[in-house]
Parts: sequence; C-alpha cells; structure tokens
Amino acid sequence: MLERFYAGDVRSLSRLISIVENRSDGYRELLARLYERVGGSVRIGLTGPPGAGKSTLLNSLARQYLSDGRKVGVIAVDPTSPFSGGALLGDRVRMQEFPSDGSFYFRSMATRGATGGLASATDNVGIVYDAFGFDITLIETVGVGQVELDIIDSCDTVVVVLVPESGDAVQTMKAGLMEIADLFCVNKADRPGADRIVSELRQTLDTRKRLAAEWEVPIIPTQAVTGKNVDALYAAILKHVEVMQAAGQFEAHRREQVRRKILNILKNRFQREFIERVVGRTEFDRIIDDVRNGRTNPFLIGDRLYEEFCRD
Repeated sequence: MLERFYAGDVRSLSRLISIVENRSDGYRELLARLYERVGGSVRIGLTGPPGAGKSTLLNSLARQYLSDGRKVGVIAVDPTSPFSGGALLGDRVRMQEFPSDGSFYFRSMATRGATGGLASATDNVGIVYDAFGFDITLIETVGVGQVELDIIDSCDTVVVVLVPESGDAVQTMKAGLMEIADLFCVNKADRPGADRIVSELRQTLDTRKRLAAEWEVPIIPTQAVTGKNVDALYAAILKHVEVMQAAGQFEAHRREQVRRKILNILKNRFQREFIERVVGRTEFDRIIDDVRNGRTNPFLIGDRLYEEFCRD
C-alpha cells in the first residue's frame, strides 16, 4: 500500500487516512514510516464561529492555489453524528467540481468528542497529506467558537473568520480565539456593521503583543459568495508565510509543534498507564469509601498513589 501511496495512488491515500483516523492496528508504524517524507506542505487553518462562511472561503482559496499549480489537500472537521459516529454535516457535494487527477483531495472528518474545534486525528492526517506530496493543506474547523485553540498546533497560518454580527463578541474573545490569529477575515462584509467590527478588531490588535515584529496582522473584508476581495486574503496568506520564513518564526513554530506533540504522546501514555494501574487495584473502592466517610481526602490519596507509582 505504501508503494502505491508514494506513487500517487489516491485510493491508497484514502485507505491510509482511514487507518490513521480510526487508529487501526499498525497506524503508528505507518505514520512513523511517513515522517521521513514530511516538511513540504504548508498548513493553512480557517477557524471562527458557525455561519461565518469558512467553507465558501476555503473553496475559493483552494481554487487559487490550484490555479497557481499547487497540489491541495483539504481537511474539513465536522460535528460527530450521534448515530453513525461519522461527520454530521457531510454537505461537501460542491467539492465534486474540483479536479480528480490527484492535484486536489478532500476529507471530511468527525470530531468524535474532541474539543478545540479539530478532530483528534487531524494532525496525523496532515502528516499523511504532507507525505503524499500536497503543497498546501487547508484545514477548516468545526466552528464551535472561542475554544478552537488547538488549530495553532496543527497549522502554520491561522485565519480567523468573523462576520459583522460577531462585533459584540470581539471583546470577550480577546483572550481566546482572537489571540491565535495571523490574519483576520471579516466575511459577508456587505452586511451592516462590517465597518464597526473592522474598527474594533484594529483597536484590539493595537493592544496585542506581536510574536514577530515584521508581521502586522491584517484585517481583510471579503464577500466569499461573490469572490470579492478573496484574492487579497490569498495574497495576505502567502505574505504571512514568506515573512515568517524570513524571520525564522516558521521553523520555530514547526519545532514547537513537534515539541508539543512529543509531550502529548508522553502525557497520554503515562496518564493511561497510571490510571489503569490505580483503578485496577483491589483497594481502590475502599479508598473511595475512606474519602466519602471523611477518613482522608482526595489530595492525600493522590499524593500517596503517585509516590507508590513512582516507586514501582
């Protein structure tokens, strides 16, 4: 399968993504084989509240990249169906109008309970896209609001998409979603209130500490349905990548992403092993009763169990 995958076989790509997304047996070994081929794909994330027009913007951006001769992979994260466990929306029929020659690939993924706006397998699927040879990976989050902060760990450039109706929420979003934006896009800018939200965003950015002095976060009004000013958004994304690469921030961000991934792998493994060992003890129910009856407290128990785990 990997031989066909490396040769550009789209069916092998689809199968490998399914293995990774479902965490089937051997998926970690497959991903490990792919890491020697990654590093060439630039990841662009679109996040923001539901109804902001992220999907329409993503379509337009994908077309521009394709017209520039780039291979484009898309990951659209949708809510999980309570019945099938798959992506709930699945309304991506419009993607059928894109080329089927391997230069474009779309995958809709379910969150499956993951928070942060992304599916838990998004980053790993991004690795698959990268190894397959996509120049650009476009990631659209589920649109759950200001908790969508995990996207910064999966993307090189983050576009926060808002609409004029988001104006009243700008102040409350400062400490969350607003802080991760490399670019702001005020979509549906023909609606009343567009000028007001642009002004509020500018005021917010004036008080925000820049990560790189060379980059001033732009605010770009667009009308995705008509395509108005989407070319300006496209140019700004290209410019951000160029500036970050020149300043060394691009590589620094990539290194930080790898650091966090390694730490998360370690944290998850230690947490799983610790919990399994503690809960598997025959006296665990007795410990719970001791806490309930006031003979001890959860903090003392936690410290004692941790010390015993370390001694073992």
